[in-house]
Amino acid sequence: MLQVDHVSFSYDEVPVLNDINLKVAKGEHVSIIGESGCGKSTLLKIIYGLLHVEEGKVYWGENQILGPLYNLVPGEAYMKYLAQDFDLMPFTSVYENISEHLSVLEPEFLKERTDELLEMIEMTPFAKTKIKNLSGGQQQRVALARVLAQKPEILLLDEPFSHIDNFRKNSLRRNLFAYLKNKDITVLTATHDHNDMLPFADRVIVLKDTKIIAKDTPKNLFEHPKDLYIASLFGEANRIPINIVKTYADTKRRIIVYAHEFKVSEKSGLEVVVKGSYYMGGHYMIVGTYEGQNIYFNHDQTIEVGKTVFLNIAIEVINQRLNI
Repeated sequence: MLQVDHVSFSYDEVPVLNDINLKVAKGEHVSIIGESGCGKSTLLKIIYGLLHVEEGKVYWGENQILGPLYNLVPGEAYMKYLAQDFDLMPFTSVYENISEHLSVLEPEFLKERTDELLEMIEMTPFAKTKIKNLSGGQQQRVALARVLAQKPEILLLDEPFSHIDNFRKNSLRRNLFAYLKNKDITVLTATHDHNDMLPFADRVIVLKDTKIIAKDTPKNLFEHPKDLYIASLFGEANRIPINIVKTYADTKRRIIVYAHEFKVSEKSGLEVVVKGSYYMGGHYMIVGTYEGQNIYFNHDQTIEVGKTVFLNIAIEVINQRLNI
């Protein structure tokens, strides 16, 4: 088990993390999400031992993870960290980078292990290509295979797909997280992309204003966001006064509604004046105004600017958000 126990950290006396407590079971996949600058990367660096903390401790099982004041070379043999900048050897091949830390005394295992990882990151055709001739996304995939080559017990990933194009990103996510689960490797992923987390994480940690404000499964966080900040990490969302629904008498209540949960009507519902339409591929994302605030909703076609439309919300969504 990984245990982060009452950890606080500041950069030049500016608090970044305050009293962080976290337990992660062996083989569990935990995603850490939050706005830029909320401390996601800092937390991973503390866990790995790159940063020294004055308050709190970090343990993997019975072993305390110590920072740079105690270790000349940060990190432990059982832990690997993939940062947003890649530590690769530019003038050697993809194959050599992945196999670098594997024993040459076991050539059959070295080849089998390297070939397995090349296939997982979909880079087998580039095995003999030098790193300096690869794109940024390809280098990120090689860096990922390289940290996995040594079979870590715990893997820390900081925006692991940020440089990878969408064509490869979706299949790589599926390959990687299935591989990690199959090998029972504990993984913490810091990400701003809900697609890295919603289908794959066992639990999600939400950071804001130096603290953990929510811990839950991705499904529960998505379906029952307690505020607009959490909902916005999953996509366009709105905080709507409940008095738009006549069934309920409590006009002071507000609920979170995602853009895709609205249905457009021409007769009744929330009266919205359209400000703009944005083509998103399978739908249009429409921006309108209601009682002086912007409101975001999806529709299957564009809507003329200035037109008034009405928005309805399914009763199931309302009940879900009100926990009825």
